[in-house]
Amino acid sequence: MQLFYTPDINPTHPHYLLSEEESKHCIRVLRLETGSEVQLVDGRGGLYNAQITDAHPKRVVLQINSVIPAFNKRNHYLHIAIAPTKNIERMEWFIEKATEIGIDEISPIICHRSERKEVKVDRLNKIITSAIKQSIKAYHPVLNEPVSFNQLIAKKFDGQKFIAHCDDGDKTNLGAALVPHSSYLMLIGPEGDFSPSEIDSALQNGYKAITLGESRLRTETAALEACFEVNFLNR
Repeated sequence: MQLFYTPDINPTHPHYLLSEEESKHCIRVLRLETGSEVQLVDGRGGLYNAQITDAHPKRVVLQINSVIPAFNKRNHYLHIAIAPTKNIERMEWFIEKATEIGIDEISPIICHRSERKEVKVDRLNKIITSAIKQSIKAYHPVLNEPVSFNQLIAKKFDGQKFIAHCDDGDKTNLGAALVPHSSYLMLIGPEGDFSPSEIDSALQNGYKAITLGESRLRTETAALEACFEVNFLNR
């Protein structure tokens, strides 16, 4: 069954009008017709079962037949702050796969050793939207504007805070440190890793140093490993 992302849908209304772009895709590309059944997600947890009542290529009208609130809501909250990779395609790959696995919030962070200082948030959001449609996710992860490392660690966060780094010093295995069914903020550094001063600042702000294994991982691989571990440990 085809699925559409409809963030402006009102769950109390019996009908919904697809945008012109989505209508064209629905009729011209997918070849759906009057009577075809589709699903909608609003990005806030709602999954809607609907049926096409007017198959117009510029304004498809849908009848909402049922709504499932909090569809597949996870028992934890995961926020990963990651330094944008020099090759932006690696960052895009991480965002796509993390969305499919399960993530709630993503913050690009600019660090001392960052080789990329800017990201196109609009493009990354489109990748997220495509990924939630692919994996039938009713929640659309929040993608924040890039922020400096110091600004991010100074923000209040009600949950467990971790920093994954490759420097020497005491580090705990994520599996041993994580408290299930909680909220987590994970810091993943750039290709050259966090600087010693950044690590010290994070520790002073309540972050716990963790290891993601013995291998030295690329930025996007480390971030995806953290995403997978958090989801696995909360099963």
